[in-house]
Amino acid sequence: MAFSLVCQRTTTARYLGCLRSRPLQLYIASGVAQRRTFLDFFRRKKTEDAKEPLEPIPLLSEDDLFHPFSKSPFPEVRAKGQTVSSMASCPVCASGPSHTHEHEHEHEKPKVNHVSFECPDCGWPTHCSEEHWKEDKEHEKYCSRLREANEDEHDLRSGRRMPEFELPGPQGYEEAISFANWDVFWYTRGFNSMDSERSRRHASKLLTYPMTIGSVLHQHSSLMLNNQRLTPEGSRSMAAIRSTLHTEPGAPETHEASVGKAQVRIFILGARGESSLPPHVWEQLGFLFPAANFHIFFIGPQVALPRERQAPSTPPMNSGSQTGHSETETAGSNSPSEKIPSDPASSKESPNTDTMQIEEKRPLYTPNVYTPQTPAAIPPLKWTRSSLARYGVPSYTTPYSYQVSLSGLQVDNYADVHPLFEETLDPYSDVFFFFAPGFGFPSPSSKNEAGEAVLQISSPTEWGPVLPMLLASKCPIFVTGFSPADVERDVRSLSTAPGVAGEFEWVVTPGPNPFGSEKWEVADFDPRIMVKTNWGIWAIRGKSRDIQERSFFKSLFSNA
Repeated sequence: MAFSLVCQRTTTARYLGCLRSRPLQLYIASGVAQRRTFLDFFRRKKTEDAKEPLEPIPLLSEDDLFHPFSKSPFPEVRAKGQTVSSMASCPVCASGPSHTHEHEHEHEKPKVNHVSFECPDCGWPTHCSEEHWKEDKEHEKYCSRLREANEDEHDLRSGRRMPEFELPGPQGYEEAISFANWDVFWYTRGFNSMDSERSRRHASKLLTYPMTIGSVLHQHSSLMLNNQRLTPEGSRSMAAIRSTLHTEPGAPETHEASVGKAQVRIFILGARGESSLPPHVWEQLGFLFPAANFHIFFIGPQVALPRERQAPSTPPMNSGSQTGHSETETAGSNSPSEKIPSDPASSKESPNTDTMQIEEKRPLYTPNVYTPQTPAAIPPLKWTRSSLARYGVPSYTTPYSYQVSLSGLQVDNYADVHPLFEETLDPYSDVFFFFAPGFGFPSPSSKNEAGEAVLQISSPTEWGPVLPMLLASKCPIFVTGFSPADVERDVRSLSTAPGVAGEFEWVVTPGPNPFGSEKWEVADFDPRIMVKTNWGIWAIRGKSRDIQERSFFKSLFSNA
């Protein structure tokens, strides 16, 4: 301590001595350092003007995110509230005959009213009247979650800068990624700091699909033999596909190591919202495996396809051959329904500026019902091409980066396109994912001989013919669920499905998914029902049968 003080004092004394002995030289030197010229004045002003623009002023502050749905400043939230009011029933009216009106008879069913009264604590329409809201003591159990969901909806539209959506680039060399949970993953992957629980919910909802896939396929996955999530049979199955995803022990995980490797194909069956995610979100999956190349297939009746563009009536004079060639490749035929446009962001480079996009007239809010609707059309990219001639169904392919390619096939049932992939399926390079497929839910279209609805896993128009095909390929099949009850319902349905029961073995035992969404999803038809996307996960594969070689003498006696 004394030594440091002496050094400071000595340095200060020397500096003051220099000032006394050479004041003129210091003044001249300082004058030269601060001298400006006429041109420097404009150059300095230009530098100040080149600073980063200020962040936009948010429409709502962090302490002003709670608004009743009917009084929300955003029309989408008001439309959501109107949808809930038209679909949900008052829980007090439907609770039993004790709430029947005096003029009603006991044998008559009580009249159930739709919700119209908005709870002052959560802002959701929850009851038909204020009297029933005060009478319902069960509402306190889920009111805080509804308020949380209310504030999340307004925060997403508040206009603030959201650093949780700013995704990192490629992983640094020799930087290991941990898949223990969201917090450790964000830290080791280099994400921005998640300063609030709301930021965690937003980021987990955005990344749950690609990170669920990456976390189970990676060699550092948290689903291991030690915690009894990965079975011995599953360990052998995962070792096969991981040999394609990673390099040999000791070799660097670089893109050069992917030369000569087979492309890993990820089939997402029954794809809905995951097919409308921006491509740069799926690119995060490629960053987890620098030595692998991916081709992600979205297959299902509700797959989002790129929107079309209206061709100009009169081509411009200086259109150029490149633009015309691109349109020919994009269309693939003379049918306008097969046209998939180029990237809107590249329109600045293209001389065809008269091209206008056809905007679909969609409602402000689409209800979250039993059979969800097809997501809105996604914006096409520069390299998006129609794949109708290749797959025979409305489809597209986008080679987004050197690592990740995306394809969407809008088809009623995967069984219709399975022959296109059947001969090339390989457990070393192919894997299937079902995100909340609803195996154990009753089928809305198929019934048995007694007139009862069969489960979707047994329905011939839904998953009935699909799972036996996948089990025959011996590729791993991963399935997620949105709640413990949903996971249990799907697992129980395996024992009753023809062609599935007794024909599979476990790869990953049922349990929580560390990379499920942390955001509550509220059902429009009943605000009391709340789930989390990809809460749980499990996996199976086709049953392996060991082949035993028969001895020569045993074969003689058996033939005799």
